[in-house]
Amino acid sequence: MIWTISDLHLSSVKPKPMDIFGDRWKQHPQRVAAAWRARVRDADTVLIAGDISWALKLPEALPDLAWIDALPGRKVLSRGNHDYWWESTGRVRRQLPPSLAVVQGDALDLGDVVVCGTRGWITPDTPGFKPDEDQVVYNRELIRLDLALQAARKLAAGAKPIVVMVHYPPFLDHRPTEFARRIAASGAVACVYGHLHRPHDWAVATQGVVDGVYYQLTSCDYLGFGPVAVRGLGHEAAGTVPPPPE
Repeated sequence: MIWTISDLHLSSVKPKPMDIFGDRWKQHPQRVAAAWRARVRDADTVLIAGDISWALKLPEALPDLAWIDALPGRKVLSRGNHDYWWESTGRVRRQLPPSLAVVQGDALDLGDVVVCGTRGWITPDTPGFKPDEDQVVYNRELIRLDLALQAARKLAAGAKPIVVMVHYPPFLDHRPTEFARRIAASGAVACVYGHLHRPHDWAVATQGVVDGVYYQLTSCDYLGFGPVAVRGLGHEAAGTVPPPPE
């Protein structure tokens, strides 16, 4: 089984209680762990699409990564906009606990499925986009997405489904961004993303099949603080559909 959840926002070294963003976040790590252990088996894989830890440096993030490592299953991580500790993917890989792997502009063969990913970014038509600051990051993330999809297609060899992990939503007002257009053109079957934490944003988030790709919002507060099955692979588990937005 392939599961997914994102936006864990852990903070073991310098605690940052997330309930400052609402009561629904109270004791959220304990709730995530309980739901995770109830659903995920050791042979399963969990995709975590960014905003993993509030840590600013990798040594401060290691206890959070160890916390994830202690949970059942194999975990594949991609970067979010708050993962400041993730400065060098090579350095991160060298210090990962045993059950963790990362994708950042590349891909990983999970056996029956190939997963690839990158962070993504806000697009030029997003309100608040600052060309002087955001354009270079946006262009770099498109390049990383292209590299990730190219690597995934090579590993899949036309015989395995491809799942894409991005942190930023690949749609703006239900219109596909350049990220979504490239994901669809790649032949991927599913895409998981996070970043959204307001009920209004949940209500208008693009989910379901668009241009042959099943898009799925996986922010942990939207999911009720438990991993759910990746949709679009044809083996979704019963009872893992997230609750409706509050």
